[in-house]
Amino acid sequence: MPKATTSTFRTQPTSAAQRPKKNGESSSSGAASAAGGARNHLFDTARFGQHILTNPLVAQGIVDKANLKPTDIVLEVGPGTGNLTVRILSACRKVVAVEMDPRMAAEVQKRVLGKPEQKKLEVMIGDFVKADLPYFDVCISNTPYQISSPLVFKLLSHRPIIKCAVLMFQREFALRLVATSGSKLWGRLAANVQLYARVEHIMKVGKGNFRPPPQVESSVVRILPRDPPPPVKFEEFDGLNRIIFSRMNKTIRANFKAKGVAELAERNFKTYCAEQGIIIEDGFDIREKIDTILLETGYADNRAAKMDVDDLLKLLAAFNVAGM
Repeated sequence: MPKATTSTFRTQPTSAAQRPKKNGESSSSGAASAAGGARNHLFDTARFGQHILTNPLVAQGIVDKANLKPTDIVLEVGPGTGNLTVRILSACRKVVAVEMDPRMAAEVQKRVLGKPEQKKLEVMIGDFVKADLPYFDVCISNTPYQISSPLVFKLLSHRPIIKCAVLMFQREFALRLVATSGSKLWGRLAANVQLYARVEHIMKVGKGNFRPPPQVESSVVRILPRDPPPPVKFEEFDGLNRIIFSRMNKTIRANFKAKGVAELAERNFKTYCAEQGIIIEDGFDIREKIDTILLETGYADNRAAKMDVDDLLKLLAAFNVAGM
């Protein structure tokens, strides 16, 4: 799995001086009333793509679906004002909350100030995608929509392998994660994720459960990483999927004939042969070699839209055996 880059994080201390100030709200309070609460004027939610989950029943349902144990350490991404956080804290040993907005981070800490849960909460301020993550057992997140895909693949590449992740996503993205071969939403994203995990759609969440309300509906999925993971190089599996899902309703043979694919395959094959000390015969044609592999596997006239993860693995294995 691809590694995320690192970034320096800091733990936010709890102090009265760092709590959100209210005197900055006055200039926009009239606009807030006119907008009917469509915008959050206390916290800059629009800047970070966050929508605060306000329905306590939904929040508790998300925590329940994680099946937490008292010994678990939970990573929460984008805690916002802590509506999920306080419920997670009551069910586990520790919560590490990663938040981009320092004012929201301060608000989360204020929720547990002076309570026993204060000792169980650690807040990290910064960009989750660039972070070196600490140890954790479970991830729970009302995910900022713009980091949906990076979040999923970072969690799947995390070691040691986590038990599960319960994540809120934009409805369309969630349905793409759980799509099956032959369905309208099946594609490269679903194939890559389902190679490394089982994904379940567990809850629909309407717009009215958030402040400010998003423009789209949301869903909650549960991701259960496969342990041990399959012995497949992600870069190779994804490379194959890039080719065949580029035009997923075309045949596999047609996708390999697309502009630039044969040239790239030939460069990679020559590099492999040079590393292995293999002499390439005169008159070698990479297009003939690709066609032979596709015909021998029986996938030449198949379409990616109808191929499941097992089919993709068999095709990749055939290319690997041929040194590609």
